[in-house]
Amino acid sequence: MTSPDAPAETADAPTSWRESLAVYLQPRVLIVMLLGFSSGLPLALSGSTLLIWMREDGVDLRTIGFFAAVGTPYTLKFLWAPLVDALHVPFLTHVFGRRRGWLVFSQILLMAAIVLLAFSGGSPLFAASAALLVATASATQDIVVDAFRVESLPESEQAAGMASYVAAYRIGMLVSTAGALFIVSGFESTGIARNAAWMWGYVVMAAMVLLGTVAALIATEPAQSRNAEQATREEDALTRVWRAASGAFSEFLTRSDAIAALIFVVLFKFTDAFSGIMTAPFVIDLGFTRNDYAAIVKGVGLAATLIGGFAGGFVARRYPLATSLWIGGVLQALANLSFSWLALVGTNQWALAFAICAENFTSAIGTVIFVAYLSALCQNPLHTATQYALLTALAAVGRTYLSSGAGIVAEVTGWPWFFVICVLVAIPSLVLLAWLQQRKHFDTLGPVRV
Repeated sequence: MTSPDAPAETADAPTSWRESLAVYLQPRVLIVMLLGFSSGLPLALSGSTLLIWMREDGVDLRTIGFFAAVGTPYTLKFLWAPLVDALHVPFLTHVFGRRRGWLVFSQILLMAAIVLLAFSGGSPLFAASAALLVATASATQDIVVDAFRVESLPESEQAAGMASYVAAYRIGMLVSTAGALFIVSGFESTGIARNAAWMWGYVVMAAMVLLGTVAALIATEPAQSRNAEQATREEDALTRVWRAASGAFSEFLTRSDAIAALIFVVLFKFTDAFSGIMTAPFVIDLGFTRNDYAAIVKGVGLAATLIGGFAGGFVARRYPLATSLWIGGVLQALANLSFSWLALVGTNQWALAFAICAENFTSAIGTVIFVAYLSALCQNPLHTATQYALLTALAAVGRTYLSSGAGIVAEVTGWPWFFVICVLVAIPSLVLLAWLQQRKHFDTLGPVRV
């Protein structure tokens, strides 16, 4: 997707790793990377890390189970995405612009919510309320970061921006899990009481959001956003919200092959989701310990994910979008065969490390390329945030609902054949990809200037 502030004629895509790596040092890419870290950081603070705190504070498992509902804002964020597209934040929009104003506002709200959670004192009700506020502020930040990324990066930097974003997001998640626990332990080792150590650990996490705030402050407002703001300057707030909400649907549905494209969005990562939901039970069933699994997934697996993310950026930058989707789709499907092989090998840590690396590496490649496709589908800056939020919510259908029958299939077939079936479930998405390619769907993706 070409940004209006990109040159009219773009240079040929680089053909070497050196040229591809150089783009990661571009200021706009570095800003997107910092925003990715800020987006990944809060997820665990209202999830797994918080649950460890609650359990250490003696909260019963039944109550802890209800904390899963705290993640609801991430699923429903498309409902208020039109507000992010259309409404102005008093003072901040005037000073920083449409996207940057919302970035600063959501990050201030996020830091305040994390600090509030820090002072919850282990009270389940207080902690749940504060965690819900953290999730809401975090989801809002995700909405505006996605829109900012799509609108600010020219075509030559989109792939690198997406790879940097995915990598930094993962690092942010690691910092708010293992990093947060390490910080809490550090405070506790100085003689501070456990609850106080958790409080100061969360305060440190809140301070780390400032990395994203710094990025928002030094960034420039995307030209697409300025143009959209100018085009709707005379409209009242209600009209702008309606335009963002309805336009996101109507503009997309008027395109040729729109329904097929939406089905493809649902199915592309289905092979990942179908196998991923059963990976942990499979590993435990083979006889590996929880520590074995955690060490390999969090250590070796994370490294494979980061490398795969940058490899996906290279692929997306070097090849046309349709070709990149073929590469990502085939690789992430075939990677499931490494688990079939592991099921035959049995309890072998090197085999487990290979399978986890293969799956994480190829999944990261597929994710970066898929994000490139979703970004290319969001063509109109009047409702970029709304449209991207809707597409990501739709993509979650395959991950959340279609994969729910994976356990039944695993029970019936056994582990080796289950992962073979995980390869086969990718076929509908690849058939649809071939059909869309034949219909010249990918050739039609391009910017709509306002």
